[in-house]
Amino acid sequence: MTSRSAAAQHLRDLARLRRVRDRIDREYAQPLDVEALARGVHMSAGHLSRRFRLAYGESPYSYLMTRRIERAMALLRRGDRSVTEVCFAVGCSSLGTFSSRFTQLVGVPPSVYRRQAARATAGMPSCLAKQVTRPVRTKPIRNGEAPAPEPDLA
Repeated sequence: MTSRSAAAQHLRDLARLRRVRDRIDREYAQPLDVEALARGVHMSAGHLSRRFRLAYGESPYSYLMTRRIERAMALLRRGDRSVTEVCFAVGCSSLGTFSSRFTQLVGVPPSVYRRQAARATAGMPSCLAKQVTRPVRTKPIRNGEAPAPEPDLA
C-alpha cells in the first residue's frame, strides 16, 4: 500500500468513525452495541473499537455511556422524573449499571446529583448548566480499563 492510498484509507476510516460518533449522539437512547455500530459502517467490531479509541481516546461503549450520563444529568437537573425513569429514558436497561456508571463519571449517585444539581443550577440557563455540570472522566472505568494512548495525528 502506498503512502497516498494509506492516507486515503485513513481519511475514509475517520469519516466512518465520525458517522459512528454521530449515530451515538443521535441514537444514544436506542439499544446500541458495538457490533451494530460496526455493521453500520462495514467494519468488524474489533477494528471499530481500536480505531475509535485511537481517534477519540475512548471506546465506542464508553463514549455511548458518557452521552447517556450527560443526558441523564440534564433530565435529573429538571427534577420532574425519578432516577429509574431517567435510567430508562436514556437507553440504559439496568438501574444498577446506570447508577454505577453515573457514580463513576459524576462522583455522586444519581439521586444525590438530582438533589444537589437542583440547588446549584437554580436560575442558570440550561446551556450554561450543561457545560458546568458535564462529567469529566478522570480515571479508568471498567475492570482497570487502561487510559487510551495519545492518537498519532502525524
